[in-house]
Amino acid sequence: MEYKWLFVGLGNPGDQYLNTRHNMGFLTVDRFLELAGTRKSMRLQLLRDVADYQLHAMLFAGAPCLLARPLTYMNLSGRAVANICGHHLIKPDQVVIMHDELDLELGRIKLKKSGGANGHNGVQSVTDCLNSGEFWRLRLGIGRPSQPGHMSDFVLDELSAQELELAVATVDRAVKGLEMFVRRGPGFAQQALHTPQKPEETEP
Repeated sequence: MEYKWLFVGLGNPGDQYLNTRHNMGFLTVDRFLELAGTRKSMRLQLLRDVADYQLHAMLFAGAPCLLARPLTYMNLSGRAVANICGHHLIKPDQVVIMHDELDLELGRIKLKKSGGANGHNGVQSVTDCLNSGEFWRLRLGIGRPSQPGHMSDFVLDELSAQELELAVATVDRAVKGLEMFVRRGPGFAQQALHTPQKPEETEP
C-alpha cells in the first residue's frame, strides 16, 4: 500500500500525562480515532501496537494515510517516526507532526512546513532521526506561563477543566483543517486554521 500522508501526534505515554499541555498531539490522535469510530468510510485499521509506537492505517479525505502515536517519551519520538517512514517509504515532506506550541495561545493553530524545533524536544528528535526538517508541523497553542518558573512544570501540568474544553475544541478544528489540507492543499487549510475562532455569542 502506498500512503500519501503520515500524521504523528507527539506526547508522553502514561496516565499521569494524559491531559497535560505537552500532550496536545496525543489529543489530536484521539480525535482522529473518535472520528473513525463514527465514519466507517475511514476504514481504520490497526497496523502495529508495539513498545515504541501505535500505528493505524486509514482513508482520510479520500487518501490512504497513516496515523501514529509514538509511545516513547517525547525526546525520543523521532525513532518511531523514522522507523515508520523507512518501513512504508514515506518521505519527510509527507509527514505531519502534531505538537504543542508555547508561542501560540491555547486555542490557536498554525500549520507550516520546515523550520527549526523552537526548543521542542519532540520536534528536534524527529528532525535528528529523519536527518531533515522538511516535514509539516501542526502547531497547537498552549501559551506560556503567566509567572516565571520552570517551563517543564508548565507543559507537564494538567489542563484545567476550562482549558481542556478549549483544547478538545481546538483539536477538533485541527482535524477538520487537516482534512482540508489533504483534499484541497496547504493554502486552503492554512487560511482556515490560522484564522482565530470568534468567541461564541451569548444571550444578553
